[in-house]
Amino acid sequence: MLNTALAAQPSVATRAISAISATDLHKRFSGQEVDAIAGLKMEVAQGSITGLVGPDGAGKTTLLRMMAGLLTPTSGSLRVLDCDPAQDASSLHLQLGYMPQKFGLYEDLSVLENLELYADLRNVLGQAREQSFRKLLAFTDLTRFTARYAGKLSGGMKQKLGLACTLLGTPKVLLLDEPGVGVDPISRRELWKMVRELAQGGMTVLWSTAYLDEAELCDAVHLMNQGRVLASGTPQSLMQTMQGRCVQITDIAGNKRAVLRKALHAPEVMDGVIAGRHVRLVLRDAAKLPDLAACEAGPAAQIVAVAPRLEDAFISLLGGGPGGESTLANLMPAIQAANAQHAVIEAEQLTKRFGDFIATDNVSFSVARGEIFGLLGPNGAGKSTTFKMECGLLKASGGRALVMGYDLKQSPSQARQLLGYMAQKFSLYGQLSVLQNLEFFSGIYGLRGTRQREKMQQMVEAFALQPYLHTAAETLPLGFKQRLALACAVMHEPQVLFLDEPTSGVDPVTRREFWTHINGLADKGVTIMVTTHFMDEAEYCDRIALIYRGKMLALGTPDELKESVASAEQPNPSMEQAFIQLVQGADHD
Repeated sequence: MLNTALAAQPSVATRAISAISATDLHKRFSGQEVDAIAGLKMEVAQGSITGLVGPDGAGKTTLLRMMAGLLTPTSGSLRVLDCDPAQDASSLHLQLGYMPQKFGLYEDLSVLENLELYADLRNVLGQAREQSFRKLLAFTDLTRFTARYAGKLSGGMKQKLGLACTLLGTPKVLLLDEPGVGVDPISRRELWKMVRELAQGGMTVLWSTAYLDEAELCDAVHLMNQGRVLASGTPQSLMQTMQGRCVQITDIAGNKRAVLRKALHAPEVMDGVIAGRHVRLVLRDAAKLPDLAACEAGPAAQIVAVAPRLEDAFISLLGGGPGGESTLANLMPAIQAANAQHAVIEAEQLTKRFGDFIATDNVSFSVARGEIFGLLGPNGAGKSTTFKMECGLLKASGGRALVMGYDLKQSPSQARQLLGYMAQKFSLYGQLSVLQNLEFFSGIYGLRGTRQREKMQQMVEAFALQPYLHTAAETLPLGFKQRLALACAVMHEPQVLFLDEPTSGVDPVTRREFWTHINGLADKGVTIMVTTHFMDEAEYCDRIALIYRGKMLALGTPDELKESVASAEQPNPSMEQAFIQLVQGADHD
């Protein structure tokens, strides 16, 4: 969980005055048959942090853009600080800060130059400008980095600079569209601390997020889907509705992935995830438990109750998770290996230098056939550099990166034919249609004729891409962009799969769908290396390497990493708590 101590801090969220209100709000875009916002009703209390939560395409960004005056409602009423954003944009402009998902930092300008540009745009001049800069740089801990180009900042620092630019002029309302996407747990915690301080000072914050652990820290939450609010209330009140329906299968013998898959087939179960050495389930009815024998969890396995999470309530409102069967894995042949114990991915004293800077410093590990291996680390720690050397995108300065025995420095082309790669940022051709991207990438991997057409059709069916075949990839909803990227990475049936933050920014249902595919591919013998900033996802990994300041900080199973930081005060740390303590412990040392 994200710094849960913050949630206990006093807040002014109990004020009855609404800073934002919407009544019967509709927005339909030209050429669309359904409303993006459909009869929405909402109240946002003044001086609160309110979470806006929903799956991809729920209407969160559309709603925020209407509040910011960038879109005009089709019908209904919308008031922000008692102003109509569409009619009173000029008077609202200086009272409102809006930070979109892709905030417009100029990467070839320094931190200070970006602040100066946004100060000009918000008419912050003279002594007020100097005071604002001094305060915001101290607030975001960027004072030491004023001369650094924005493009050279880590993901967390970019978000903090974006927040500083948004806060120029001291707005009364702050609209944040998924500011935690792609940001490591430590940076997300720092962002939350800053935003909590702003709310305690009387600022109203509307925080859009797909991360339900973030939403648990809000004073109030609105759960959205298909342009409507499904439920509203405090996180605690929404979690309370799930009391008695959340359980764990403990003392599992054998493969946890197989147990989860079988449990998700049980009619009593609506959702499930791997949680360390356990399998965590959400039941349809508190009185009806799944049959442990049918789950094949082992003779010592038992079902115990656990506390509900906001994510459980969200999944329940949506009717349950995607199930445990991977249509993608069912299409993939099982990989037969003469020696299943032989390392498939290897790093031998892997080192990468950029001038005098050492991004990766003598990192060594090996990954076995069919293993899911996670690379974790804070933004800028060397995790992505290590990952890119292992999949052949960067040449090592020292040491060796091997895939299936091929040295990527000596035989890159042979190795690349055996692997699939999905980039952190959408890397397909945005102006090409879905069909054209599938055709291009299948050709790159050597598929031709009937075989190519068959694999393309299989990917269309496995990822439900049929409605989007002739849609430009850049205009797809985020979840479908990620599905298309994964489809292009696996069409040639690779034995090794590299996934760089494959679920960054997607909602919990899509995240579960992706991990169902990943688990299914691993069971077929595909070896998978994955990076993630979402700590619950790290629980799915068989082993984890934690990279910090270019070095290997820890290596082991998720439970081994958690046990390494356990104490009398914190006997059962979460994966996120383990991540933070290991990194902060290294800083202290």
